[in-house]
Amino acid sequence: MRTFRTRTTRALGLTGAVAAAALLLAACGNDDTMSGMDHGGTSSATAAPSASGTSGTSETFNDADVMFAQMMIPHHEQALEMAELADGRAEDADVKKIVAAIEKAQDPEIRKMKAWLRGWGQPESAGTHHGMAGMMSEQDMKDLAAAKGKDFDRTFAELMIAHHEGAVEMAKTEQKNGGNAEAKALAGEVVTAQTAEITELRKILDRL
Repeated sequence: MRTFRTRTTRALGLTGAVAAAALLLAACGNDDTMSGMDHGGTSSATAAPSASGTSGTSETFNDADVMFAQMMIPHHEQALEMAELADGRAEDADVKKIVAAIEKAQDPEIRKMKAWLRGWGQPESAGTHHGMAGMMSEQDMKDLAAAKGKDFDRTFAELMIAHHEGAVEMAKTEQKNGGNAEAKALAGEVVTAQTAEITELRKILDRL
């Protein structure tokens, strides 16, 4: 047993000496070698300050991201108002499916964009929505509310196509100019989902 302990002690001592020598050689190595090592810290890409003064992909944002969220929130809110009018007025089954899809997708997206703006320390509203692509006028909303049955389905499809086209336009601008990865990803989802719904709405109009 004593011999075993002596051998173990010697082995540990040898291992420690080897490790110390390795550390000494690493410390004396050239800068190129050290720069190529992974030290487990943040990379220069994630550590670099953003335009907002924060770091990290999820926190980085620019003016385009802020504008996208501030404009898309009321845009989505109006789409939900239009969808709500379908209750008791819509007749076409496919129109009702699109209404359900709008309600399912856009309410969570509104909450997500509001959370972004709070996190960025930005106001929820840009102050004005005049001239926003695809927004319905007060008269448009009154006309939709006054319609029923096939008349509602047709009016809803026509107005929602224009509304969606506006949203797609804004989302593509965000994809091009935005700096926040999450905002650009949401913009991509808007483009995909609403382009598909535009296609369906046009098919509905063709047969009504």
